[in-house]
Amino acid sequence: MTIKRRDFLTFLGIGVGTVAIGSSGQSPLTQKTIASSIPNPLAQGMSKTDIFAIKLPLPLDIDNLTPEQQKLVYRTYEVVDDIVLPSGFTYDVIAAWGDKVGDSRFGYNNDYLSFIETAPNEGLLTINFEYISSNTWLDTYEKVIGKPLRFIDIKTDVPEYQESIQVFELPENDPLKVQLQQVCEQALIDLGIGVISLRRNEKGQWERTYSKTDRRITGISGLKDGRYLKSTGPAVAVFQKTNKLGYDDKLGDKIIGTFQNCAGGTTPWGTVFSAEENFQDQVPEPVMADGSSFAPSTTPLTVDVTNRNDRTYVDVNGWSHVFGLAGNKYGWMVEVDPANPSDYGTKHTWLGRYRHEAVAFLAVADKPLAVYSGCDRRGGHLYKFVSKGKVKTLQDKGNSRLMEDGMLYGAKFNPDGTGRWIALNPDTPIDPVLPSQVEGRNGEGMISLPNPNRTEGGIISVTRDDFIRDYKQQFKTLNDLYQGNPTEKQGAILIDAHFAANAVGVTCTARPEDTDMSEDGTLYITFTSGTPGSDGGPDKQIFKGPNGETPYEFGWIMRLVEDNREPAAMTFRWALFATGGEPAKGGLGFSNPDNLVHDNQGNIWMVTDMSTSSQNRAIPSRVVEGQPLSQTNLLGLFGNNSTWFIPTRGENAGNAYPFAIGPMDTEMTGPWFTSDNKTLFISVQHPGEVGSIRQNMESETRTFVMQTTNGEEFTQQRKVPIGSNWPSQKSNDPPRPAVVAIRRVNNQVIS
Repeated sequence: MTIKRRDFLTFLGIGVGTVAIGSSGQSPLTQKTIASSIPNPLAQGMSKTDIFAIKLPLPLDIDNLTPEQQKLVYRTYEVVDDIVLPSGFTYDVIAAWGDKVGDSRFGYNNDYLSFIETAPNEGLLTINFEYISSNTWLDTYEKVIGKPLRFIDIKTDVPEYQESIQVFELPENDPLKVQLQQVCEQALIDLGIGVISLRRNEKGQWERTYSKTDRRITGISGLKDGRYLKSTGPAVAVFQKTNKLGYDDKLGDKIIGTFQNCAGGTTPWGTVFSAEENFQDQVPEPVMADGSSFAPSTTPLTVDVTNRNDRTYVDVNGWSHVFGLAGNKYGWMVEVDPANPSDYGTKHTWLGRYRHEAVAFLAVADKPLAVYSGCDRRGGHLYKFVSKGKVKTLQDKGNSRLMEDGMLYGAKFNPDGTGRWIALNPDTPIDPVLPSQVEGRNGEGMISLPNPNRTEGGIISVTRDDFIRDYKQQFKTLNDLYQGNPTEKQGAILIDAHFAANAVGVTCTARPEDTDMSEDGTLYITFTSGTPGSDGGPDKQIFKGPNGETPYEFGWIMRLVEDNREPAAMTFRWALFATGGEPAKGGLGFSNPDNLVHDNQGNIWMVTDMSTSSQNRAIPSRVVEGQPLSQTNLLGLFGNNSTWFIPTRGENAGNAYPFAIGPMDTEMTGPWFTSDNKTLFISVQHPGEVGSIRQNMESETRTFVMQTTNGEEFTQQRKVPIGSNWPSQKSNDPPRPAVVAIRRVNNQVIS
């Protein structure tokens, strides 16, 4: 069953004609125009309106080609280590890893972007820096930064090894500790948030202006410079406790740095929110019953080394371990005012601690503020915070104080398209999700719950439904699971939000990676992958493929509308309206949707998030030892990650068009339009993450068994670069994450 355009429009709730959706330093390093080679039949199939389309590795319905034409056109394909754009478009590199920012540098693996316009053709660009691609970062650090980086000796004479190092416990003068502190400090400098000032010149290019607002908030801000981050809400009472059950960093409510900053959101009053996502790679995630942290030894510095195809790959986690950070201070939403050069961030604990991805705001004057965010893990939840106070005028920066008091809720999705919000407060009854309700590895579902041994704290993994019955008998409400006075208990629940949400029956979902609010109050959510993992899996009744199959890897876009469109509503309606996957199987041709943004015409733009290791992975056969390949093993069909355009009005409404393809091993993240729709800012993250530096323009040809849009198989020979030299495009140059500005060559509006 293919989701045809008319079905798509029905899900949008519109007719074919129109839609009622609202909109939502150095000089540039390089300027590129790379147009894909689109065959004539595809071009002839386009509308007379200005719709873009580029050639992906797999055939799409919008190509308007017969199956035989598809086999001819797609029998060969060449992947390009650059940003591929439609004819008439170009891009400028605005800033890249290592460039100067304030008294620091542009960080690594840039993600969410927010551009606050301060005057005509001027503004402040806020950038998240998510994580370190350790192998490529170590390979290229000296070439980019210009200083040597002495890491521990790496064993290259064995197939693989793993080492865990308890650095924090070593004496301060221990030579290994001193050495690793220096390396880990550099890694954490490359994480966090940055603000840079930009101006558009007469050629339509954006250039840096290096104003006093330019600054970095890093993973170690406050450690040496006194630029601690602030915090609000009930978890502050836990931070300030002196008789903690667990680890105490002795800093009270002061917080050192922010890291793993993935997606984010921007308020109507001009502040920017940054989401701390996979913080568990740096600090312990589970906590004690009073919300205090486990000891830093729980998450040591780990080094994994593997040798594949005569290449040594190094994966490092726990960069922050050496500094003894308290785990309960990470996993929050961080608010920054880019216009205030003295603002180094505030963590609002009422929004909950979990693996945050993105944030969206439903702000209506004289009504409570609703703030939405998702937990990007397999089995993660969708959350909503509702403020106690009401929004003033939308431009009033005093609205930020609304995050200091309210309630956090988790979404309960019903199979009939309705849903309700469950409060995460001490009075909420314990009613855990059943393991049998969720997808699991080898068919066995799993739910993580707060450990019933509250003295030990932490979590347990539950795979049996009958255990849930005993758990409900032991604990009646969240009040029974957490310790402290009323404020401290509420703080502990927020600190342990994901596991508390599991305990009260909030729906387990399929990696909610973005939340984006349209002007009419419709919330759009991307669910990236329905495949289960070690963390859990999604609800089987909710997250199904186009033919009802579960688990389903390729992802969805959901729309959610609060009843009566009230921010404080406790019930809502939802629908999955755009599904990833191969067109022959009912998908729209993309896989693993990630960030969303609306342009000023209300059209939807989306970027994809296929895992780096899966991109262009050869598929010489779809059957191995008599069994069809799993969906995760088919991801190589889709090539590199891409950017998509979904028009919501006019004769092309409801079609999905690939607009851009990223360089090798990358994601294109954090899309953001200028208000005039003439520039699309995008972060290009982790180039060369698998292949590191592309040596001598190396490439190889791989075989893929493809399918036409009606399911007929054919073989494609695909030329794939090994590693990356982006953005310089010079042979043997190191790859550098960077932010680009995409525009038309004639500087007219993009859409």
